[in-house]
Amino acid sequence: MLNEFKAFIAKGNVVDLAVGIIIGAAFTAIVNSLVGDLINPLIGLLTGGVDFSNLFIDLSGTNPASLAVAKEAGAPVFAYGAFITAVINFLIIAWVVFLLVKAVNKLKEATARKEAAEAAAAGPTEVDLLKEILVQLKK
Repeated sequence: MLNEFKAFIAKGNVVDLAVGIIIGAAFTAIVNSLVGDLINPLIGLLTGGVDFSNLFIDLSGTNPASLAVAKEAGAPVFAYGAFITAVINFLIIAWVVFLLVKAVNKLKEATARKEAAEAAAAGPTEVDLLKEILVQLKK
């Protein structure tokens, strides 16, 4: 079982996945900053100063002054602003991943076209020519 586990860990896909998870975790911090520090203030400016991250509905009836005060008091709140922020985060991450996949696919296609063009330009190999000569000699 230990050898099987070593073989599993040594596979390239597992290592690639681990690297992807680590980069994804670091990328999450960047996206959170992008959304919280740049995009939400712009959206707030366009919506008349609304800060999505602090939008909530108080379910306790105590009418706390802010979301932070409500959470500190342990009051039940419906924090829909945090959900809006999470949706914006998701859309940004999805867009960036889409662009990355599109760029990688374009690079793969270009490499495949180049390899196909090189193979076509190279013509028949020596082995191919020898096979043709052998067929002609057998006739």
